[in-house]
Amino acid sequence: MIRVLLIEDQTLVREGIERLLSLTDDISVVERATDGEEGLEKLRQSSPDVILLDVRMPKMTGIEFLRSLQEAGDVTPAILLTTFDDDSALLNGIRLGAKGYLLKDVSLAKLTEAIRLVANGGTMINPVVTERLLRGLKNAPLPASPDYGAEQLTLRETEILRLMTGGYSNREIASALRLSEGTVKNHVSNILGKLGVRDRTRAVLKAIEKGYI
Repeated sequence: MIRVLLIEDQTLVREGIERLLSLTDDISVVERATDGEEGLEKLRQSSPDVILLDVRMPKMTGIEFLRSLQEAGDVTPAILLTTFDDDSALLNGIRLGAKGYLLKDVSLAKLTEAIRLVANGGTMINPVVTERLLRGLKNAPLPASPDYGAEQLTLRETEILRLMTGGYSNREIASALRLSEGTVKNHVSNILGKLGVRDRTRAVLKAIEKGYI
């Protein structure tokens, strides 16, 4: 069972999401909060697998919540939820470690897909989001990382990195490229090492910054 912490200040939206997720067999909302401050308390109490996090809330916003997680070294994966097509929130959220970004009018199928993907270590960064990341990072480039090495990606690694940008899992990438899942996993590990990053989200951001995508 995937345990979810739902942080959303609007009662109707919060109850609606929880009711929809109750229709699934493998996802359960174990705690809910109405703002980021309460969310931090509930996080300690519930130890969820995934956090569903509203961007705009009183007391502590979703972005401020993510910053608190980062400062505390908490790696619980979070998916940002918003009613606004907000490039700034998207960029800031991903820089602070968010693993997904969804509008609140998303279908139940897409929401549950995102939760399962993130719970299994993936990211929900789809091609539309990637285009917006490119625009945002072009206007506000990320600072160069001192641990970035000179070693270049191979053509195969670049191909896999582009699929990672689409939010595809190792299994999906393996199927698309007709490779074994183990081979893709090794390539992903090499990509992270060459880019000097810890996870797939940061790999995508670094790849955009360095012009691989």
